[in-house]
Amino acid sequence: MDHLTDDFGYMVFNAETMRSLLPEDVYKSLKHTIQRGEDLDITVANVVAGAMKDWAISKGATHYTHWFQPMTGITAEKHDSFIAPGPDGKAISEFSGKSLIKGEPDASSFPSGGLRATFEARGYTAWDPTSYAFIKDGSLCIPSVFCSYGGEALDKKTPLLRSGEALNTQAMRILKLFGTDARHVEAKVGPEQEYFLIDKELFSRREDLVICGRTLFGAKPPKGQELEDHYFGAIKPRVSAFMKELDEELWKMGVFAKTKHNEVAPCQHEFAPVFAGANIATDHNQLTMETMKRVADRHGLVCILQEKPFDGINGSGKHDNWSIATDRGVNLLEPGVSPHENAQFLLFICAVIKAVDEYQDLLRISVATAGNDHRLGESEAPPAVISMFLGEELTEILDCIERGVPYGGTEKNFLEVGVHVLPSFPKDSTDRNRTSPFAFTGNKFEFRMPGSAMSVAGPNIVINTAVAESLRQFADELESASDFKSALNSLIRRTVKEHKRIIFNGDGYSSDWEKEAERRGLLNLRTAVDAFPYYTSEKNISLFERHKVFTEKEIRSRRDILTGSYAKIVIIEALTMCDMAGKDILPAIGKYIGQLASTVNSVRAASAPVPYHESNTLVRLCELSDAVSAALKLLDSAVSRARTEPDVSKRALVCRDELIPRMAELRRAADEAETLVERGCWPFPTYGDLLYGI
Repeated sequence: MDHLTDDFGYMVFNAETMRSLLPEDVYKSLKHTIQRGEDLDITVANVVAGAMKDWAISKGATHYTHWFQPMTGITAEKHDSFIAPGPDGKAISEFSGKSLIKGEPDASSFPSGGLRATFEARGYTAWDPTSYAFIKDGSLCIPSVFCSYGGEALDKKTPLLRSGEALNTQAMRILKLFGTDARHVEAKVGPEQEYFLIDKELFSRREDLVICGRTLFGAKPPKGQELEDHYFGAIKPRVSAFMKELDEELWKMGVFAKTKHNEVAPCQHEFAPVFAGANIATDHNQLTMETMKRVADRHGLVCILQEKPFDGINGSGKHDNWSIATDRGVNLLEPGVSPHENAQFLLFICAVIKAVDEYQDLLRISVATAGNDHRLGESEAPPAVISMFLGEELTEILDCIERGVPYGGTEKNFLEVGVHVLPSFPKDSTDRNRTSPFAFTGNKFEFRMPGSAMSVAGPNIVINTAVAESLRQFADELESASDFKSALNSLIRRTVKEHKRIIFNGDGYSSDWEKEAERRGLLNLRTAVDAFPYYTSEKNISLFERHKVFTEKEIRSRRDILTGSYAKIVIIEALTMCDMAGKDILPAIGKYIGQLASTVNSVRAASAPVPYHESNTLVRLCELSDAVSAALKLLDSAVSRARTEPDVSKRALVCRDELIPRMAELRRAADEAETLVERGCWPFPTYGDLLYGI
C-alpha cells in the first residue's frame, strides 16, 4: 500500500469523493456550477449537503464552519454542530443545502475600512464550490467568501476570484486570435513559505515575541549566519519530526506539500507546495500557515511567520511564483518550440512587462506592511524599487525585436508576423537574480517581495488585474486590425520600447541602481506609508472598476485598513518596548549596577586598586541606564501623540517619522547594555538562546 497517495486528500470532500457519494445527475450539476460559476440549485445543494455531512461525520467531524478570509490577513471561522433536536426530543444530525450555501457571521468586528459601522453587524459568508471542503480539528470547513449586508467584499477571496475572471476573459480574447482550442485560462501560483522555529519555553519568556511576533530588543550573538552553514544543512531531529508531521497533516487536507529545507538564518526553514490555481493556492497557503503553528505547538516549538523576527539576520519572505495556463494544460509563459507558440509567448510576456511597469505602485502596495518594511532591501529581500529580471537571453531577444534585427542566437529565422523564432532554450537558460522583485525563471515569474506572514491573495489580485488590463488593450488593438500579423509585430515592438525601463538584470542592492531607477522614472516607495496613497490614484481606481475587481468604495476601504493596521502594529510594538524597558531592562541594569558598585566599594575599602573592567563597566552602564530612561521618555511621548491623532494617515506618518526612530534609539542603548550586564541578570532569553535553543 502506498500510504503517501492513499492518505492524500483523506480529509477532503474532493471530486473523487463527490463522484462516489453523489447521484450522477447531482454530481454533473455541481461540476457544471463549478466550471461555469453559476448559482447552485437549492435542490442540488440539499443533496450535496446531506452527502457532505454523512462523509464528515464518518471522518469524526461534529461541527461545520464557513471558513473565510477577512481583511485581518488570517482565516476566520464560526462553528455550528450537526446536532439538532428531533421530533421525539432525541438528537439528530442535520445539515441543509441552505446552511452549506450561506452563513451569517457578525460583520461589524472585522476590519472594514468604513464599509461597516459597529452597529451594522449583518454580514454573509457564501460557499466557494471551486475550493474543496475539508475537515480540520473535528469540523467540516467550507471555503467561503465574505461580504457585507450591502454586498461589499469584506474579504480577500472575493476580489481574488474577480481578478481571476478578469484575467480569464481578456486572455481568452487573445488566445482566440491565435486559434486556440482552450476554454478557460487560470493563474497558477506556487507560494514558497519561509518561517522560523523557536523553542516554546524560550519564546514564552519574551514579551516582544509573544505580543508582536518579533524581537524588539536583542544584541547580536557571537554567531549569526556568517558561516552559511545552516542553509540546506542537515535538518535537526526535532525540526525533522515537526516537518514530517506537517507534511502528513497537509497531505490529508489535500495540500501538495513538496519541498522542505533549512534556510539561510539559524532556525529558519522553508516549505513549498506544488503549483495550483491562484484561488486554491491561496486557500492552501492560509491553511499551511495555520497548520504550521498548530503542529509546532505539539512539538514544543513556536512557528514564527513575522517578516523580520530577528535583527541582523535574514527575515522571512513568501516568494509568489505566478504563471498563466489554459484548461488544456498549456503554460502561456512557456517559450515553446514553434513560431506560432513563440509569437503567442512574446505577446503574453509583453503583457506582463507592461503590467508591471504601469502598475508598479500597486505591486508595492500589495506587499506594504509594517513588518515587511524591516525586510525589504536587506540582504535577503529585493529592494523597494519594482523592476523585472528577464535574463540576458530573453532581454536580448526583446532588444532585437525593438530594433528590428535578427537575434544572433541559435535561431535567426523570422516569423511571418515579423518577429524571429525563439531558440529552444531550457527553463534555466539564465541565472537567477535574488535581488529582483519580479523575476522570470524560465516559464513563470517569481514575485519575491511578499512577506512571510501575509496572504498571497493581495499580490495575485494585483498581478491578475494588471495583466488582464494589458491583455484587454492588446485585444482591442488586434481584434480591430485589418492585418493581424502586421499589427502583432507593431504591438510587440512598441510595447518593448515603451516599457523596457522596468527591465533590469543587474544587482538590485547596488546604490547605483537607485540612481539609475530614478533616472528611468521608476518609483522608490521605501516605506509602506509612502506607498499607501497610491492605492486610490485615479489610474488604479479605474483599473479595478473596469475589471469589476473592486468598487471605488472597496478600494478606499482597503487603503484605510492597510494604513490603520500599519499604525496599530507600530504603536503596539512601541508600547511593548516601553513595557519591557521600564519593567525589565532598567531594573536589570540597575541591579547589575548595584552589584558592580558593591564590588568596587569593597575593593576600595580593602585599599586595593579598583579593577579596570568593573570600573569602566560601571560607568558605562550608568550612562546607558540614563540613555534608556531618556529614550523611553521620548518614545512614550511619541506614542501618546500617535494614539491621539484622529486622522489615520497622519497617525501612520507619526508612527513612521517619530515612533520608529525613537524605538531605534531605545533599542541601541538597551542592546549595548545587554552586552555588559551579567548573563544571570538579564531578564529574558538572548539571541544566542533563541537561535540555537533547539
